[in-house]
Amino acid sequence: MPISPLQKAIRKLSPKQRKWSMMGQGTPKRVNRWFKWLSPGLFVKRWLLISATGLLLSVLGLAIWVKLTPVDRLLELISQLLEMITTYVPSYISGPVALLLGLFLLLWGQSRTVGSITEAFPDSDQELVDRLLTHRRLHRGPKIVAIGGGTGLSTLLRGLKQYSANITAIVTVADDGGSSGRLREEIGVLPPGDIRNCMAALADEEKLLTELFQYRFQAGEGLNGHSFGNLFLTAMTAITGRDFEKAIAASSKVLAIRGKVLPATLSDVRLWARLDDGRLVEGESHITEAGGKIAEIGCFPEHPPALPAAIKAIAEADYIIMGPGSLYTSVIPNLLVPDIRKALAKVKVPRIYVCNIMTQPGETDGYTVADHIKAIDRVCDRRIFDAILVQRTSPSATALKHYAKEQSHPVFLDREDVKNLGCRIILANIMDENPMTAKVTHHPQRLARVLLRWYSKN
Repeated sequence: MPISPLQKAIRKLSPKQRKWSMMGQGTPKRVNRWFKWLSPGLFVKRWLLISATGLLLSVLGLAIWVKLTPVDRLLELISQLLEMITTYVPSYISGPVALLLGLFLLLWGQSRTVGSITEAFPDSDQELVDRLLTHRRLHRGPKIVAIGGGTGLSTLLRGLKQYSANITAIVTVADDGGSSGRLREEIGVLPPGDIRNCMAALADEEKLLTELFQYRFQAGEGLNGHSFGNLFLTAMTAITGRDFEKAIAASSKVLAIRGKVLPATLSDVRLWARLDDGRLVEGESHITEAGGKIAEIGCFPEHPPALPAAIKAIAEADYIIMGPGSLYTSVIPNLLVPDIRKALAKVKVPRIYVCNIMTQPGETDGYTVADHIKAIDRVCDRRIFDAILVQRTSPSATALKHYAKEQSHPVFLDREDVKNLGCRIILANIMDENPMTAKVTHHPQRLARVLLRWYSKN
């Protein structure tokens, strides 16, 4: 929402000046805020009522304890005062006036109390009542499990967190390139890169935290090329006794993220791929560099154990989303964990796969939508999702030219083949195209909105 010149001028004033400048226009906003406290589901009215009842019972108990001696005199004095008031002011006037005055004092007192509490949160632009309403709404949201890795999963989470706080991201730990690969080789920790991206996406202060976690050191022996977020998670792993799961949980508390981020497994997983020309390529970062067509994919160890918390999250989920992300190096690595495959096949909740917009060179060259479905089915030996979400329109001509230079093209929707596979197609405009770089990605808010709309209909 655009900021008016008046609002800009008011923000430049000191707190005291701002208070005086807003006096003429603050009453309606304050009254509106009082009514918000009466909103259903806020869990405030019941506690106010209980507090008032407790005060009344305390006074009554005290009166009984002292045998009513001073209370009788007080009641008599109040009775005489009321008779005097009603003699000069009729009861049909004095009664409502007293009632309204009492309610005003009650609301005013509660408002001032809430104002004092709100001052304890100076870093938030929201009123306390708005924060409570948002908190209640998000915690009533569906239990969503999102499975994948890379930038695709973090993009999805960035949109989903606006609809629910009950999100569990199950993330691949097969990355062996860049900063994550160096930390994996030198220190022996699981690759933190994808975990880092997901935690930043789910954080309340997402923009600042993303910049901090994505910051890469440009100098310093040993530091050069490392991101701060990777070093942060590595340090947390050491502090928690080399327990990666505890390190993620502790980091999540520090960063106040909405939901949970879990690794698919705690095993040191390394991907391998057999290409159609017979070559065997090991290592996630080397698979796409090999430049061949992937015929088979697997991992070492062959049957990595799943993280129990991940299996529990899938069993308790209301909604399961896979992708978007690199098919063979972000989505499928999670499905190479046998217990995750079994858990996904067992649940009876809506399950959807978000297909990529563009093919990925060295990984999904020439792939159609049906090819993506077949690749996942081959790994799982069965269908583990009910529908596939596909971008409705093609990118601009400028973007197509840009991607063609990289041997990347839009994923073609072969409708008949997909229907023959027994998979439901969901078409929507979920693309975000950057006019400066001509790059296309999934739009976080559009993607989440479409996914939640489909969920509500199932």
